[in-house]
Amino acid sequence: MTKAELYNELSYVNHSREKRLKYANLLIDNPELVAPVLEIVFDVDNKISCRAAWVFEFMCGEKLEEIIPYLHVFTENMSKVHLDSAVRPIAKICEYIMSAYYSNYDNDFKTDLTEIHKEKIIEACFDWMINDEKVAAKAYAMHTLYLLGTEYDWIHPELSMILERDFHIQSAAYKARARQILNKLEQRKSKG
Repeated sequence: MTKAELYNELSYVNHSREKRLKYANLLIDNPELVAPVLEIVFDVDNKISCRAAWVFEFMCGEKLEEIIPYLHVFTENMSKVHLDSAVRPIAKICEYIMSAYYSNYDNDFKTDLTEIHKEKIIEACFDWMINDEKVAAKAYAMHTLYLLGTEYDWIHPELSMILERDFHIQSAAYKARARQILNKLEQRKSKG
């Protein structure tokens, strides 16, 4: 399948789980399509980029290791994504990556994720936290930053400050996730 054919196929993707899963499986079965789908994801002013991001997120949810050869491309370009419906899946992928990296089981992220990749993820997540993004992107970003803060001691105080500052002006969904993260931060602090 060419990039043009893939682009055309992505126009059939909608919010239904069925469609996103169908095209995620297409990527899993045809790993050579990952590079062109990422090119479409990072064509950030194109509405189809959102659909490509949904499919890419679903692929990562099913088979996260498929992103490993593209970590550099992903982390280098993710901060350019600005359409709301594309930011959410990109933030979710960051959460997937960091959850795998900090998990208790051996996986390739522990060796293939570099300091530069982590720095780019930190930067993007803090941007999503302080910019006018939808709640879902902020929720994924705050959990990702919480995980990264277990390694980088400066992150938790910054994250805590942002969560406390924005708590009273955000939605109920934001407050619920922020409360969870603030509780985890407090528990870590009390343990030493």
